[in-house]
Amino acid sequence: MEIKLGGYLPQIIFTLATILVAVVLRVIISKLISKYASFSTKLNSRIGPVQRICAISINILAVTSLITIWGVDKQNIFVALSSIFAVIGVALFAQWSILSNVTAGMIIFFNTPFKIGDYIRIQDKDFPMEAKVVNILTFYTHLRTDDGKLHIFPNNLLLQRGISIIGENPTSSSEEDIN
Repeated sequence: MEIKLGGYLPQIIFTLATILVAVVLRVIISKLISKYASFSTKLNSRIGPVQRICAISINILAVTSLITIWGVDKQNIFVALSSIFAVIGVALFAQWSILSNVTAGMIIFFNTPFKIGDYIRIQDKDFPMEAKVVNILTFYTHLRTDDGKLHIFPNNLLLQRGISIIGENPTSSSEEDIN
């Protein structure tokens, strides 16, 4: 039985190469993020979300490359990409957008202005607060005040407000505070 590839051999080769490059990039970036996080215990709980965001970005680039390799009309790709970038652009600058919170979460991961267990003061003229950081997630940071109330702050608001680190409380574990 003879398999006829017709004129698709170059596309098949480029498709396999694209998939291979995407997989290798995901592994390399994942290891780099883990290595970066190993320098500080502050980052260990946030490795997973950052790795997922990077993997999704690589997958999007790979799919875009595959669409180009298989010859989808460039005019349609341009219109689709323009629309996607317009939405992303609006989302990056919109104060309450999900993408803005994810971006802020990435900045908090790599910049580490505070860590789980730190007591922080949020410098906000309308709603100043002192609380303990009990969890840092992709979209939100969980803060617990001394009266026991749990406040869930969007990450982008934490980047927009001034934050003072008051100190740490080594006797209490962050898992007790989450539950």
